[in-house]
Amino acid sequence: MMAELLLPLQFPFMQNAFLICIIIAIPTALLSCFLVLKGWALMGDAISHAVLPGIVLAYVTGLPLILGAFAAGMTAAVATGFLAGNSRVKQDTVMGVVFSGMFGLGLVLYTAIESDAHLDHILFGNMLGVGAADLWTAGIIALVVTAGLALRWKDLMLWSFDPAQARVSGLPVGWLHYGLLTAISLAIVATLTATGLVLAVGLLIGPGAIAFLTVRSFGRMMIVACGASLLAMLSGTYASFWLDSAPAPTIILVQTALFVLAFLRRRWITGRSTAQA
Repeated sequence: MMAELLLPLQFPFMQNAFLICIIIAIPTALLSCFLVLKGWALMGDAISHAVLPGIVLAYVTGLPLILGAFAAGMTAAVATGFLAGNSRVKQDTVMGVVFSGMFGLGLVLYTAIESDAHLDHILFGNMLGVGAADLWTAGIIALVVTAGLALRWKDLMLWSFDPAQARVSGLPVGWLHYGLLTAISLAIVATLTATGLVLAVGLLIGPGAIAFLTVRSFGRMMIVACGASLLAMLSGTYASFWLDSAPAPTIILVQTALFVLAFLRRRWITGRSTAQA
């Protein structure tokens, strides 16, 4: 019985899949807490879609794909901030215009060149094809992002909750703003091989949303988000082996189920408190 349960661990490609899950679960979960608190859900979606033209151009020029993805992600983030700050258009509208435009540009570039690269792997990931180079790249990025967030999490929390108070307190709000955007772009690059562009936004929003419904302090929120992210990624990958499904969509489905459970739990607690009052 135990040997059958541990069967997925006997395959090297499943071992690498579980490793990439452990590597990217923590930084994406920590980022999701700040994105949920800041109300930047669309920002993660925008950057994840906007990196496509950078990937295509990097492929054409022979550069590493992660460099193109990071450059395109930062371009989209900076352009969004500039347009929102220098026009009457609201930020969510600007994000919609920028990310859809860059995503469309990426699709046009991809179809205009002859390539052996599979668009499905770029969009939806290829977790079962993760190699040693992918693990090292994701590991280094995860370490940098996690360390940066751990060192400045209190400043980022104040800035996310009350930007005006953060500015009055003397915090470098500009650096915090672009530092968080950089961390988002790096995290998307780290998840590129595992979940692809389309599903990366799920990892950047879901864990924080689950934790937000579960606890009331930000410190505990980060802990719960990391636990929820690890649980969804590991159990989703494990279930995909037996269901013969793609790991990334299965992970997102497990994460969605956890969110629904957290929502129902919060409704039950709220209803019981109302009844007692």
